[in-house]
Amino acid sequence: MKLERDIVFLDLEATGIDPQRDRIVQAALVRLTPGGERLRWRTLVNPEGPIPPEAIEVHHITDLMVAGAPKFRDIAPHLLEKLLDADLGGFGAVRYDLPLLASEFQRAGLGFSLEGRRIADAQVIFHKMEPRNLSAACAFYCGKPHDKAHDAAADAEAALDVFLAQLEHYARRGRSLPADMDALHELCAAPDPRNVDPQGRFVWRNGEAAFNFGKYRTRSLREILRTDPDYLGWLFQSGKMGPEVARICADALKGAFPKKAPAP
Repeated sequence: MKLERDIVFLDLEATGIDPQRDRIVQAALVRLTPGGERLRWRTLVNPEGPIPPEAIEVHHITDLMVAGAPKFRDIAPHLLEKLLDADLGGFGAVRYDLPLLASEFQRAGLGFSLEGRRIADAQVIFHKMEPRNLSAACAFYCGKPHDKAHDAAADAEAALDVFLAQLEHYARRGRSLPADMDALHELCAAPDPRNVDPQGRFVWRNGEAAFNFGKYRTRSLREILRTDPDYLGWLFQSGKMGPEVARICADALKGAFPKKAPAP
């Protein structure tokens, strides 16, 4: 493609997954010019608070590593200059990086507008161009179309065909899947250690159960019991989020909170 102006691809690591509340701990930019030159910049960032262990498990950036790093407000003017007169890109940037960056600039007292900027998100392109549905799996693994998608009998048959084809496909490439159901179960249905409950409605944050849905997303269960116990009561009474959420909320209202199992 022909670039009309520079495009900056960016990636941010942070203290968590909430673009409004979490803080950046690392920022990296690659600025591509119309002539093909790549200009790179990266820095660690002091988030001015502890990094949750659950975030450290993902990006491996510790409190000690960022202790001497600049705070975001100190680098914000320089970073804004590096984004000047450029379109923007990334992988998942629309959903996460750009809202997170906008929140950080706002806290630093600087305006950051996407007006007039075009965005190229490689994740969005990937998902649109390479669908991950049963029909796509049939084409990829079995080399045949799935002409009766969303007919239950045809879908069940196709799912079995895809599964058997997957076993052969990866065996031929030296990446064999597990050969027994116990190991396959571990691969496909093992609980996510980041989740408090099987559905991931609550997740571990700083060793505490934190909301992963709704208006209190990323806030701890213990905090919401203190500030808005009626909300927990509503979740328990309504059962709208399922029986496991109702049980966790009912226990919290009695002063009992989930406890994270120690790492093996």
